This record gives sequence, C-alpha cells and structure tokens, in this order.
Amino acid sequence: MDLKHIQDLVKMVNKSNISELTIEEKEFKITIKQKEDKYVTAAPVQLAQPAVMAAPVAQLSSGPASATPAPETKSTDNLLTIKSPMIGTFYRKAAPGKPNFVEEGDEVRSGTPVCIIEAMKLFNEIESEISGRIVKVLVEDSMPVEYDQPLFLVEPA
Repeated sequence: MDLKHIQDLVKMVNKSNISELTIEEKEFKITIKQKEDKYVTAAPVQLAQPAVMAAPVAQLSSGPASATPAPETKSTDNLLTIKSPMIGTFYRKAAPGKPNFVEEGDEVRSGTPVCIIEAMKLFNEIESEISGRIVKVLVEDSMPVEYDQPLFLVEPA
C-alpha cells in the first residue's frame, strides 16, 4: 500500500462518521481511528433555580404582644474561616476506617491538620492557620471543593 492510498483513507475516515478503519493485507496492517470527541457535542446545562420562599407576614393584633422570646441565633461575625487552598476532593479523615481529623467543638491550633484535599491523585494535608474551636464543618466528606471555598468556621481563641 503506497503513501497516497493511506492519505486518501485518512481523508475518507475524517469526512465520514466511521470511528475506526482497519485494513489487513499479507504482511501489512493499518488501523485509522477518529478522535473520539469529534462528534460529541455538549448539551446545554440548565441549573435548577432555588424556590423562593416568601417570609411570613406578621399579623397585626389589637391584643398585647406575646411574651415568647425570639430564638437565639449565633452571631457569625466573630468567626474565622478555614478555606480550601486548592481545587480537589475534600476528605475529613486520613484513610477509611480512621477517625476524622477534627469534629465540631474540637480545639485546633495553628498547624493542626484539619482535612485532606486530593488533587490529581496527590493527597494534600490541610493545616489550620488559626487557633480556636471548630464551630461548623461546611463541606461533606468526599465532596469536590473549589479554590478558596470555605471548609470550616472557627471561633478564634
């Protein structure tokens, strides 16, 4: 088989929807493959809009105001955030079957390991840069995280 014939075969495969062509002769075998993504098109992604809940309207009454106290809400103004330094997969423990690095309520110091983020098959141990008490874990185990995404809320010591 000469070079011109091979070039013609390549052009023919490129113009068709054939994904692979194999030709075998006595002491000669050639396989021509298309790139797999040539005919793949991305479908538009539609994100579901969150339902908007209307706040309940307080009813006006002519009677005295009720004496029930409002529920206490913790102020997050004084809380600091431990953020993800990279894109990857968030893990709360060093290995399956091991305990979590930190739990809500645990005290951490600067340099204390708080989680692992896997990026490109590398497991990166993330250490706290602040001292204080873990108030809230913001990410579920084995979930993907983005760069600078909040991971933990910490009440500074």
